[in-house]
Amino acid sequence: MSVPLYQAKAELFRTLGHPVRIRVLELLQDGPKPVRDLLVAIDVEPSNLSQQLAVLRRAGMVTTWRDGPLVMYALSTPDVADLLAAGRRILGAVLTDRDALLDELRASGEDR
Repeated sequence: MSVPLYQAKAELFRTLGHPVRIRVLELLQDGPKPVRDLLVAIDVEPSNLSQQLAVLRRAGMVTTWRDGPLVMYALSTPDVADLLAAGRRILGAVLTDRDALLDELRASGEDR
């Protein structure tokens, strides 16, 4: 029996629910990177990065291959970058709306 679409979407968003995973995906938007570069950029323990990369691999959000001694990672599809961009736009709109509401409250004197 297949998983309902809403459940599959929930799993996708759960995958995005960790700051290290988000940071990895952001870094990979510029192109493939070896694990060593990700470690330097993210500043986490190698075991923690390894765990988070495994989650992203299982979810199909990144691909991996060996390039000589290096283990390389890349986004599995440009749609992952699009999803991150949409997240930034949504976050920007939400924060802008909050700032506008706060300004409105201050201007009306209702925040006292």
